[in-house]
Amino acid sequence: MDHLITSGVFSLDGGRWNVDNNVYLIGDDEECVVLDAPHDAKAIVAAVGDRHLAAILCTHAHDDHVDAALAVAAATGAQIWLHPADRELWDRTHPGRAPDHEIEAGQAFTVGTGADAVTLTALHTPGHTWGSVSLHAPDLNTVFTGDTLFQGGPGATGRSFSDFPTIIDSITSQLLGLPATTTVRTGHGRATTIGAEAPARQSWLDRGH
Repeated sequence: MDHLITSGVFSLDGGRWNVDNNVYLIGDDEECVVLDAPHDAKAIVAAVGDRHLAAILCTHAHDDHVDAALAVAAATGAQIWLHPADRELWDRTHPGRAPDHEIEAGQAFTVGTGADAVTLTALHTPGHTWGSVSLHAPDLNTVFTGDTLFQGGPGATGRSFSDFPTIIDSITSQLLGLPATTTVRTGHGRATTIGAEAPARQSWLDRGH
């Protein structure tokens, strides 16, 4: 697994914010997948290097997670995957150019060969956006949560295409049942673990009322 940070702007509902995004590359020396393609296509393509980029897997379609996706795809030949419930958001950033494939809940993506192969399973975790997904990699004892779960609680739900009760339900039903030692790698900021976040669920509920 490789990790880089790219910087740019997130825009929605008339607001603009400077953000740093985590980008993860999962695979081996021969091939990999990219989880989200924000801001800096050149940096992402450089991180891929000589490897075959099997897919660009989008955790959701806010512009700060997909704005470099088409450029990375054009440079590498990779195909872009997105949950269909986020198509309206995607079209705001990339009108007239659809993602190549739709991510479905339970769908498995295997990357790498032999003993180094890693399988990522898509978990539909709406709330931050309607089509948000998390990608669980048991082989790495990791779940990549995009902007659904952070260190300290759930992702933002105060803007359009989001809903607080829905994100709490997603975290509870899809994420908190994973092993407590599972590392949570987030779309922004530091990693955490399921065990570190689970005890705070009631405080999130209290904060949401």
